[in-house]
Amino acid sequence: MKVDPESPAVQGLTTFLAFVVLNLLYLMACLPVVTIGVATSALYEVTFRYADQERGNLLRDYIAALRRNAAQATAVFAALGLPLAALLFAAVFWSALGGALSVAATIIAVLAAAYLLAALLYGLALVASYRNSLRQTLKNALLLPGAEPLWTLGILLVPVTCVALLVAMPGFVYLIATIGFSVGSYASAFLFRRVFRGYAGTVTGA
Repeated sequence: MKVDPESPAVQGLTTFLAFVVLNLLYLMACLPVVTIGVATSALYEVTFRYADQERGNLLRDYIAALRRNAAQATAVFAALGLPLAALLFAAVFWSALGGALSVAATIIAVLAAAYLLAALLYGLALVASYRNSLRQTLKNALLLPGAEPLWTLGILLVPVTCVALLVAMPGFVYLIATIGFSVGSYASAFLFRRVFRGYAGTVTGA
């Protein structure tokens, strides 16, 4: 029996395995924590390209994207991730207190954190998609969630759904560890591309 490497079944299996290995590479790249930004930006870059039918090599291209995006993605992660962490801490702090004031403060902190999370995701996606100054990238990242609330909600639903499933079904962690991040990034690519198409001149700084 001869196996045709160009058959849809073999191509599908090859792609699935590539996404599994890409997911594992992403998790390893995130381990130092401070590298989460560049790891995510590189993941966006290769999966966005795959979504645009520019296949390439997912694994080799991911390593190249890590090096290429390192400086700016890390800066974006620090600029938006640190205040995001502070807001999440504030939300937990206020939620532990009683009274109407603490409830209001918790809601404000959660909403602000959600906005910053969206801005962070946009920022890393912009680094993956365009060559721009850090200042312009941060400006665009902070403006896009407010300009496109519905598409932003869809973008936020990807990580929020994963976290919710992990809480509800602890066994879901095995799916997340194998293909969750790589497939989630691929799904997000279509949402980001839809937003970016409407602001082509703005996000490129033109």
